[in-house]
Amino acid sequence: MPHQATPHPTATGPAVRRRGRLAIATAVLTAGALAAPLGPAAQAAPDDLSAVHDLAQDAAPTGWATANGGTDGGAGAPASSTYVVSTRAELLAALDNGGQRTAPKVIYVDGVIDGNERADGTLMGEQDYAPGYDLEKYLSCFTETGWSDATHDYCGDQRRKRQTGSNNLKRQTEISVPSETTILGVGDDAEIRGATVMLHLAHDVVVRNLTVEAPRDFFSSWDPWDGEQGSWNARFDAVSSVTSTNIWLDHVTLTDGRFPDSTAPTGPNGKPVNFHDGLFDLKDGTDFVTMSNSRVEDHDKAMLIGSGDDNGDTDEGRLNVTFVRNVFDGVTQRSPRVRFGKAHVVNNYFTASVKDPVSPVRPGAGYFIGVGVESQVVSERNLFEYTGPGADASRLVWGAGGSFVDSGSWFAMQPVDLRATLPAEITWGVDWDPADVYDLEVLTSPAAVKAWGKHRTGAILPVQAPSDAVVPAVS
Repeated sequence: MPHQATPHPTATGPAVRRRGRLAIATAVLTAGALAAPLGPAAQAAPDDLSAVHDLAQDAAPTGWATANGGTDGGAGAPASSTYVVSTRAELLAALDNGGQRTAPKVIYVDGVIDGNERADGTLMGEQDYAPGYDLEKYLSCFTETGWSDATHDYCGDQRRKRQTGSNNLKRQTEISVPSETTILGVGDDAEIRGATVMLHLAHDVVVRNLTVEAPRDFFSSWDPWDGEQGSWNARFDAVSSVTSTNIWLDHVTLTDGRFPDSTAPTGPNGKPVNFHDGLFDLKDGTDFVTMSNSRVEDHDKAMLIGSGDDNGDTDEGRLNVTFVRNVFDGVTQRSPRVRFGKAHVVNNYFTASVKDPVSPVRPGAGYFIGVGVESQVVSERNLFEYTGPGADASRLVWGAGGSFVDSGSWFAMQPVDLRATLPAEITWGVDWDPADVYDLEVLTSPAAVKAWGKHRTGAILPVQAPSDAVVPAVS
């Protein structure tokens, strides 16, 4: 039966959870990993959260990650495959898992790991990847008719250097995560920065309690014909999934961090060069994904679900994803932007200002939820706080095809009729109901959604590495 914005059943206490393999996921965080008491940020928050379960109980996924047999990552890994890492080299060795890459493994990240890190601990920069590359020289080779190697005698060399540098950067900073893996950040300062956490043909991956700073692309390409004013195209995502299944990101912070695009040099269109691509992109038939209790901050194109309108052969019937109890703070667009999949966007807190220089969301130039071709997006009890001159509900949902339904969402703490704001290209009503797929506890007031977003998201879990965790040998 088509879903026409009927509110889903809510619970006064924890929702009934699916059993089986998910019970093992709970064990990963209760048998030593969550040994410390919950800190102040994770204690009972104000504003209508007193009846909601605390973080210690939230140790297994909900949403689409519970389908297809469930998602428990490396739960059940032996002590020999339980690692604690603090360098890039150690992380790569732990992921290799003694040559048994797809066997269950649990990896605790302690401290900051930089994707640009050499084996000796020093960091690589632009000139290490492409000696002699110069952004100003690269830009000077564009004419009114596009790129020409003949514009200057150095143009061909700059073109080759940019491409070589981009490929070298990819080889260095892409961290390939195989199947049956759990990655847990230790404490509140665990971070992977300057790297792409890449899930390619992976199945059953859990990432929790970790900050991921998007990699800085030194070699963004300029396309003067992309859009009315031209566009920069950065290459690298913070977390990227290609043809992978059963993924759970929880209590993760995704951000541009130290290198927001607003600090980049100005390009030919008067706008900053893009340092970054996406923060969490799902492509090529990725399926059964949940992102929960996480923060997405200070970014332009946050999350792309499906990479093209012409990819129905790989994406149709897949790209099913749940976004539940996350914060999107200072994000310009794609929170998320969905093609083909069935997406459940529930209890998320969206906040941005038209006056915020880091968040350039403006009427006519930005949006929050994107509804694309053949997608079916169920929005439920989300809170939008979009402020500043010209800010209104017309930019909350944008789309070009696809279908959408909303139940009980709020704009500026008041009920909002998103149906009245939809572009004509979006159909109201979908033919699926999340309640037919999984159980979920839903917050039912804007105060609760806001309080959860402010106090219970990001890397705040009191995770500790077990005493017998192994520091992997680095060759």
